[in-house]
Amino acid sequence: MHAIPQRCAHRPLAGGLVVPYVTLIHDGHAAFGVLDADKTINAFRRRLCQICEHPLDERCFLLVRPTDVLKGYSPEPALHPECLPYTAEHCPMLNGSATHYRRSPVLASHPAGRPCTDPSCPCPSRTTDQGHAARSGSPSNRYEAWMIHTRNYQLVSLPEQPDAPSGISLDVPVLRKRVLRTATLTPDQQHLMDLWNGLMNGS
Repeated sequence: MHAIPQRCAHRPLAGGLVVPYVTLIHDGHAAFGVLDADKTINAFRRRLCQICEHPLDERCFLLVRPTDVLKGYSPEPALHPECLPYTAEHCPMLNGSATHYRRSPVLASHPAGRPCTDPSCPCPSRTTDQGHAARSGSPSNRYEAWMIHTRNYQLVSLPEQPDAPSGISLDVPVLRKRVLRTATLTPDQQHLMDLWNGLMNGS
Protein backbone atom coordinates (compact mmCIF):
# COMPACT_ATOMS: atom_id res chain seq x y z
CA MET A 1 0.00 0.00 0.00
CA HIS A 2 1.55 3.27 -1.13
CA ALA A 3 1.29 6.16 1.29
CA ILE A 4 0.08 9.55 0.08
CA PRO A 5 3.07 11.17 -1.66
CA GLN A 6 4.55 14.13 0.16
CA ARG A 7 3.91 16.24 -2.94
CA CYS A 8 0.18 15.57 -2.47
CA ALA A 9 0.01 16.46 1.23
CA HIS A 10 -1.76 19.74 0.39
CA ARG A 11 -4.39 18.11 -1.84
CA PRO A 12 -7.97 17.57 -0.56
CA LEU A 13 -9.13 14.02 0.18
CA ALA A 14 -12.38 12.27 -0.75
CA GLY A 15 -13.07 8.92 0.82
CA GLY A 16 -9.51 8.92 2.11
CA LEU A 17 -8.06 9.28 -1.40
CA VAL A 18 -6.16 12.21 -2.86
CA VAL A 19 -8.29 14.27 -5.25
CA PRO A 20 -6.10 14.85 -8.34
CA TYR A 21 -5.68 18.45 -9.42
CA VAL A 22 -7.34 17.83 -12.82
CA THR A 23 -10.40 16.05 -11.36
CA LEU A 24 -13.70 17.82 -11.91
CA ILE A 25 -15.23 19.09 -8.66
CA HIS A 26 -18.98 19.10 -9.21
CA ASP A 27 -21.60 20.17 -6.70
CA GLY A 28 -18.93 20.01 -4.02
CA HIS A 29 -17.95 16.42 -4.82
CA ALA A 30 -14.95 15.01 -6.67
CA ALA A 31 -16.00 13.28 -9.90
CA PHE A 32 -13.11 10.80 -9.99
CA GLY A 33 -12.27 9.83 -13.55
CA VAL A 34 -13.68 13.03 -15.09
CA LEU A 35 -11.19 15.69 -16.14
CA ASP A 36 -11.88 19.39 -15.62
CA ALA A 37 -11.19 20.98 -19.01
CA ASP A 38 -9.77 24.26 -17.67
CA LYS A 39 -7.48 22.56 -15.14
CA THR A 40 -6.34 20.04 -17.75
CA ILE A 41 -5.39 22.77 -20.22
CA ASN A 42 -3.64 24.69 -17.44
CA ALA A 43 -1.67 21.58 -16.48
CA PHE A 44 -0.67 20.99 -20.11
CA ARG A 45 0.50 24.56 -20.70
CA ARG A 46 2.26 25.08 -17.37
CA ARG A 47 3.77 21.57 -17.28
CA LEU A 48 2.05 20.65 -14.04
CA CYS A 49 1.55 17.19 -12.58
CA GLN A 50 -2.08 16.13 -13.03
CA ILE A 51 -2.15 14.78 -9.46
CA CYS A 52 -0.34 17.25 -7.18
CA GLU A 53 -0.36 20.42 -9.37
CA HIS A 54 3.36 21.00 -8.77
CA PRO A 55 5.63 21.69 -11.76
CA LEU A 56 7.16 18.64 -13.40
CA ASP A 57 10.80 17.87 -12.72
CA GLU A 58 13.50 16.55 -15.03
CA ARG A 59 11.53 13.39 -15.83
CA CYS A 60 7.81 12.67 -15.96
CA PHE A 61 5.41 9.85 -16.82
CA LEU A 62 2.70 9.81 -19.48
CA LEU A 63 -0.31 7.46 -19.30
CA VAL A 64 -0.57 5.65 -22.63
CA ARG A 65 -3.14 3.31 -24.21
CA PRO A 66 -2.79 1.59 -27.61
CA THR A 67 -5.30 4.07 -29.06
CA ASP A 68 -3.10 6.93 -27.85
CA VAL A 69 -0.09 5.42 -29.64
CA LEU A 70 -2.09 5.37 -32.89
CA LYS A 71 -3.07 9.02 -32.41
CA GLY A 72 0.45 10.00 -31.42
CA TYR A 73 -0.32 11.72 -28.12
CA SER A 74 -1.36 11.07 -24.52
CA PRO A 75 -4.62 12.94 -23.76
CA GLU A 76 -3.89 13.42 -20.05
CA PRO A 77 -1.38 15.69 -18.30
CA ALA A 78 1.84 14.08 -17.11
CA LEU A 79 2.69 12.82 -13.62
CA HIS A 80 5.70 12.99 -11.33
CA PRO A 81 7.50 9.65 -10.87
CA GLU A 82 6.56 9.93 -7.16
CA CYS A 83 2.86 10.45 -7.91
CA LEU A 84 2.52 7.55 -10.37
CA PRO A 85 2.67 4.55 -7.95
CA TYR A 86 -0.05 6.00 -5.69
CA THR A 87 -2.24 6.77 -8.72
CA ALA A 88 -1.67 3.36 -10.30
CA GLU A 89 -2.63 1.66 -7.05
CA HIS A 90 -5.84 3.57 -6.36
CA CYS A 91 -7.28 4.38 -9.82
CA PRO A 92 -9.74 1.59 -10.79
CA MET A 93 -8.89 1.89 -14.46
CA LEU A 94 -5.16 1.58 -13.78
CA ASN A 95 -5.17 -1.06 -11.03
CA GLY A 96 -7.43 -3.43 -12.98
CA SER A 97 -10.46 -3.37 -10.67
CA ALA A 98 -12.56 -1.68 -13.39
CA THR A 99 -12.96 -4.10 -16.29
CA HIS A 100 -15.12 -1.85 -18.50
CA TYR A 101 -15.50 1.86 -19.16
CA ARG A 102 -18.60 3.55 -17.79
CA ARG A 103 -21.64 3.58 -20.08
CA SER A 104 -22.42 7.21 -19.24
CA PRO A 105 -20.18 10.02 -17.97
CA VAL A 106 -20.49 10.57 -14.23
CA LEU A 107 -20.65 14.17 -13.05
CA ALA A 108 -20.99 13.56 -9.34
CA SER A 109 -24.03 15.54 -8.28
CA HIS A 110 -23.74 13.70 -4.98
CA PRO A 111 -21.44 11.02 -3.49
CA ALA A 112 -23.22 8.19 -5.35
CA GLY A 113 -21.96 9.69 -8.59
CA ARG A 114 -25.17 10.00 -10.56
CA PRO A 115 -25.22 12.08 -13.77
CA CYS A 116 -25.97 15.76 -13.33
CA THR A 117 -29.66 16.61 -13.76
CA ASP A 118 -29.37 20.38 -13.45
CA PRO A 119 -29.96 21.89 -16.95
CA SER A 120 -28.45 25.21 -15.83
CA CYS A 121 -25.18 23.61 -14.67
CA PRO A 122 -22.12 24.38 -16.86
CA CYS A 123 -20.50 21.03 -16.04
CA PRO A 124 -20.63 19.45 -19.55
CA SER A 125 -18.53 22.28 -20.96
CA ARG A 126 -15.99 21.80 -18.18
CA THR A 127 -15.12 18.22 -19.07
CA THR A 128 -12.67 16.99 -21.69
CA ASP A 129 -13.88 13.44 -22.27
CA GLN A 130 -14.67 13.59 -26.00
CA GLY A 131 -13.59 9.96 -26.37
CA HIS A 132 -16.16 8.67 -23.91
CA ALA A 133 -18.79 7.80 -26.53
CA ALA A 134 -16.32 5.60 -28.37
CA ARG A 135 -15.29 3.78 -25.17
CA SER A 136 -18.71 3.62 -23.50
CA GLY A 137 -19.25 0.19 -21.96
CA SER A 138 -16.30 -1.35 -23.80
CA PRO A 139 -13.65 -3.52 -22.11
CA SER A 140 -10.85 -1.52 -20.51
CA ASN A 141 -7.66 -0.84 -22.43
CA ARG A 142 -4.10 -1.76 -21.74
CA TYR A 143 -2.39 1.09 -19.89
CA GLU A 144 1.31 1.80 -19.84
CA ALA A 145 3.36 4.53 -18.17
CA TRP A 146 6.03 6.04 -20.42
CA MET A 147 8.81 8.02 -18.81
CA ILE A 148 10.16 10.90 -20.87
CA HIS A 149 12.63 13.68 -20.22
CA THR A 150 10.73 16.91 -19.61
CA ARG A 151 12.89 18.68 -22.20
CA ASN A 152 11.07 16.50 -24.78
CA TYR A 153 7.63 17.54 -23.48
CA GLN A 154 5.70 18.67 -26.57
CA LEU A 155 2.04 19.61 -26.70
CA VAL A 156 -0.24 18.53 -29.55
CA SER A 157 -3.26 20.47 -30.81
CA LEU A 158 -5.92 19.13 -33.15
CA PRO A 159 -7.03 21.08 -36.27
CA GLU A 160 -10.54 21.51 -34.88
CA GLN A 161 -9.15 23.00 -31.64
CA PRO A 162 -5.92 24.75 -32.62
CA ASP A 163 -5.91 27.05 -29.59
CA ALA A 164 -6.21 24.31 -26.97
CA PRO A 165 -3.70 21.50 -26.38
CA SER A 166 -5.20 18.04 -26.79
CA GLY A 167 -2.33 16.08 -25.30
CA ILE A 168 1.39 15.41 -25.02
CA SER A 169 3.28 14.04 -28.02
CA LEU A 170 4.43 10.42 -27.89
CA ASP A 171 6.76 10.92 -30.85
CA VAL A 172 9.71 11.57 -28.53
CA PRO A 173 12.47 9.46 -26.96
CA VAL A 174 11.05 7.20 -24.24
CA LEU A 175 13.33 6.48 -21.29
CA ARG A 176 11.29 3.66 -19.78
CA LYS A 177 7.97 1.87 -20.26
CA ARG A 178 5.98 0.19 -17.50
CA VAL A 179 2.79 -1.84 -17.95
CA LEU A 180 0.18 -0.68 -15.44
CA ARG A 181 -2.57 -3.07 -16.53
CA THR A 182 -3.31 -5.41 -19.41
CA ALA A 183 -6.46 -5.10 -21.49
CA THR A 184 -9.70 -6.77 -20.44
CA LEU A 185 -10.49 -9.52 -22.95
CA THR A 186 -13.87 -9.91 -24.61
CA PRO A 187 -15.59 -13.31 -24.04
CA ASP A 188 -14.45 -14.47 -27.50
CA GLN A 189 -10.89 -13.36 -26.85
CA GLN A 190 -10.92 -15.06 -23.45
CA HIS A 191 -12.22 -18.30 -25.04
CA LEU A 192 -9.43 -18.26 -27.60
CA MET A 193 -6.89 -17.54 -24.87
CA ASP A 194 -8.20 -20.46 -22.80
CA LEU A 195 -7.96 -22.79 -25.84
CA TRP A 196 -4.42 -21.58 -26.53
CA ASN A 197 -3.35 -22.05 -22.93
CA GLY A 198 -4.91 -25.56 -22.93
CA LEU A 199 -2.97 -26.49 -26.03
CA MET A 200 0.27 -25.10 -24.65
CA ASN A 201 -0.17 -26.83 -21.28
CA GLY A 202 -1.00 -30.13 -22.97
CA SER A 203 2.02 -30.11 -25.22
